[in-house]
Amino acid sequence: MLKSPLLLKMVALLGCMLLLLVPLSMLRGLINERADYRESVDQSLSQSTSGAQKLVGPLIAIPVTRLTTVLENDKTVTRERTSIYYWLPESLIVQGNQDVENRNIGIYQGQIWNNALEMKARFDTSRLKDIQGLRRGKPWVTFAVSDSRGIGHVGALTINGQTLDIEPGSGLSQGDAGIHAMLAEEALEAKQLDVALSMTLKGTGEFALVPVGRNSELALISNWPHPGFLGNFLPEKRDISPSGFSAQWKSSWLANNLDSRFSASKLQQLPAFSVMTATPVDQYQLTDRAVKYAVLLIALTYMAFFVFETLTAQRLHPVQYLLVGTSLVMFYLVLLALSEHVGFNLAWLIACLACVGLNGVYLQGILKSPKSSLAFSAGLLALYGVLWLLLRSEESALLLGSLVLFVALSVIMVLTRHFDWYAVTLPKGKVLAGTENGDDDRLRLWE
Repeated sequence: MLKSPLLLKMVALLGCMLLLLVPLSMLRGLINERADYRESVDQSLSQSTSGAQKLVGPLIAIPVTRLTTVLENDKTVTRERTSIYYWLPESLIVQGNQDVENRNIGIYQGQIWNNALEMKARFDTSRLKDIQGLRRGKPWVTFAVSDSRGIGHVGALTINGQTLDIEPGSGLSQGDAGIHAMLAEEALEAKQLDVALSMTLKGTGEFALVPVGRNSELALISNWPHPGFLGNFLPEKRDISPSGFSAQWKSSWLANNLDSRFSASKLQQLPAFSVMTATPVDQYQLTDRAVKYAVLLIALTYMAFFVFETLTAQRLHPVQYLLVGTSLVMFYLVLLALSEHVGFNLAWLIACLACVGLNGVYLQGILKSPKSSLAFSAGLLALYGVLWLLLRSEESALLLGSLVLFVALSVIMVLTRHFDWYAVTLPKGKVLAGTENGDDDRLRLWE
């Protein structure tokens, strides 16, 4: 049994498969390394311009002083405690136009977005009944952002038609970025306050708006065709096309409970409308997914060769198996290298044709049969086509993969359904009992 040609051949093929796992592992490491280089582009752009932005505002901050009576040393003492009262708007409407610009660093590409925003908010002074009877300081209108470097042009800030002077810093807490404007206390005597501001805000990655209004709306139009809608609220309406996207968000305090959750010290934890200029599935993700199917591709190729060997008694050396397997691994390396320059689709086509052509020429020299080499080349081309479908149909990948394996198993079973496997297990030169007279010379295999 240990000298069986069938067993020896299977062990040799298994050894070839195990050897090919080494370059495949190295290839996946290379893919991760190149992907890390790609990620560093986004970090470089963020460091050079501004990062993800979260916009909070407008809201009005009012310093208030409360008198509290405490008992100290059996004496009643009156103390003052000053805090900030945050007045949130009744309605907030924001309209934005987003322009996304590609930036190249070497062979890699990242995106910077620039939002032109028009903000309108309405404040109801009846909300101030919560601080009636308290001593009030001078209030200010404030807008907070995550990264002040992204603040571009800031238009006039008006309240009930009156223009206010804008100062840097949000004033909400120590070091918070943004802008603010001091507000005259007399303005709080009006029945309502209408606040309007236009500004441009630049950033990378995510843009988020905290819906501080009792009723908040955000309408955003962009030229980027690959948005990623994240955060706590999905847009109620969205339209995505190759030329860009448009989206509309709506929320209220009934949904987000923001009036009681608002805290100036936890701005980055507040729920928000969010959208990201997401990079579509890039060549590194697609190549890494393709490499996961490499073992299946090599196994099916080896299986086809083995069945061909078994049915025709055409012997292939394990080194020839190993060379063919190495060429299949080289396909992924060529794919990775080309995809960084010509895109994944064209790189796939070039690498596929190169690999199929190489194996076709090599098999022609081994098999001495144009028909057989063309058949194997066509089969390999079909496997690459199926692999392409697996990559492009992630939701149906399991179904397609199962069908491929089922079809491969069915073909092998049909082709070998009349084959006598006991004959293949005999040592070289021996025949089964009863066939010594040459009645069944087809059983003399591997000679």
